[in-house]
Amino acid sequence: MKAPAAPATRSYDPSAAMQFFQSGKPLQFKPGMQIFAESEKGLPLLFMPNRMYLLIEGEVGILVNDKAVATVRQGEVFGEMAAIDQAPRSAGAVAKTTCRVMALDDRQFHDALRSQPEFALMLLSVMVGRLRETLARLDGRPVPADAGWRQALAMDRALLADLEKEIGSKARFRYDAGKTLMREGHLGVALFVVLEGQIAIRVGDTLVEKAGPGSVIGEMGLIDRTPRFATAVAETGCALLAVSRLDFIRLVRKDPRFGALVLSTVSERARSMAERCKP
Repeated sequence: MKAPAAPATRSYDPSAAMQFFQSGKPLQFKPGMQIFAESEKGLPLLFMPNRMYLLIEGEVGILVNDKAVATVRQGEVFGEMAAIDQAPRSAGAVAKTTCRVMALDDRQFHDALRSQPEFALMLLSVMVGRLRETLARLDGRPVPADAGWRQALAMDRALLADLEKEIGSKARFRYDAGKTLMREGHLGVALFVVLEGQIAIRVGDTLVEKAGPGSVIGEMGLIDRTPRFATAVAETGCALLAVSRLDFIRLVRKDPRFGALVLSTVSERARSMAERCKP
């Protein structure tokens, strides 16, 4: 399976990112200084949360196993995955030049998400781009299957019930066991929330994930009409709730937990795929 080339990210706007990060903490790093370390994990209860960063000036190197894998440039967001799901960092970051950044902690992130829910779509585009880069590194090789499959992150029942009530029955769809819900390489226009049943997600011939009630699938459809990463098949009879871009923004503004859940879902998928694709 070969990942399609990433399209130009029309939805990402550095000026909007600056506005989103305006409540953050300004920091400066000299060349060679470490911004965060690979496998580092924040400690929110000790006021040391994982932070996400916006690079205002300079260049930052991203390292995995002490090897440079990417460069962050002015106006770009980095470190967002660990900040969203509070998991250990999958890479380190070092200042390549004198750098100025804005740093957001967990509380600031959720506050900003409530007031500027549209930025969640921009973050999605950034994180999906990272996932595309991971898949592209396979260069046509099949996705390794030895890691087994994982259970997708799910929202709690109360949030799921609120979501279903807010969206309404017209966006609810039922599928029989064995039905293909989305196919790898096909275009998508919305994301879906699983209300009932179990869905198997495959990349190529490899089962990578199963999604149950409260899980989100097909999030690429919120960004633009780009090819699906994976094929999703109903393992059981299931019910799904379709969420459009406008619905997504409205829901995030009302309850930032929904936007955070979608972002955490993408973060975990990107992290899981990166682990599978390590040499």
